[in-house]
Amino acid sequence: MNAARSRGTWLGLIAIVVTTVVFLVPFAFIVLTASKSQQEASLLQFTLPTQWQFFENLAAVVETRDGIILRAFLNSTILTVASVAIMVVLAAMVGYVLQRRQSRWNPVVNLLVLAGLIIPPAVVPTIFLLQSLGLFKTMPGLIAVHVAFGLSFCILLFRAFVAGIPRELDEAALLDGASPLRLFFSVIFPLLRSVIVTVIVVQAVTVFNDFTYALYFLPGEENATVQLTLYNFQSQGLNQWNLLFMDVLLITVPPLIMYIFFNRQIVAGMTSGAVKG
Repeated sequence: MNAARSRGTWLGLIAIVVTTVVFLVPFAFIVLTASKSQQEASLLQFTLPTQWQFFENLAAVVETRDGIILRAFLNSTILTVASVAIMVVLAAMVGYVLQRRQSRWNPVVNLLVLAGLIIPPAVVPTIFLLQSLGLFKTMPGLIAVHVAFGLSFCILLFRAFVAGIPRELDEAALLDGASPLRLFFSVIFPLLRSVIVTVIVVQAVTVFNDFTYALYFLPGEENATVQLTLYNFQSQGLNQWNLLFMDVLLITVPPLIMYIFFNRQIVAGMTSGAVKG
């Protein structure tokens, strides 16, 4: 028993060391390259800068193309907040209804939810649909795309978590005269706090880090998101690696902070849904 426990401890320590190396080494390489001069950064070597130019590179990135990185952060913030807010409310309502009310339409809705996870997004038909609705190259159009493609995952999480909430709460609220909307938003929705935090963090990072959807469905310099600003420092003849990695560092910091502060809530939301569902 002691030998098995000792072996498990060593395996756990090895796993922690490997995970730390896998995540910290690339981050350290980004920071070091972002602090070098253009000529030194072009070598792409994992070495300390001979002359630190961190703040100079930071200022250069912020000033590039009249501060496009600042506009991109604003666009990405609006996109992320709106998309995640809609996903949380819609997914919570759909997950609650699917779990609480059984009807002949439930299998159809479940099939559509699973199809949303399995079937890959089709770019050309989506562009055609957005053009038909007048939403192509608009922020509401891209928000709708993110909501449509991320809703299935959120519904499954909420549905699994709602299964652990006693039905007696619904019956007591209805007996007290609460309407269905008041029952959901006043009684059920506050109980979904842990899974709400999970959905917010996971989907916020996904939307904020999205590159392809913004590239295809929201083209145009005025609509640039943070991921598209990486193009500013790449060209056919010359790559400004120091500024490119500084841009990558700026883009990486917000999602990293969210994961650091909400790591426990993410795990709690995932495990609660898995156990209670």
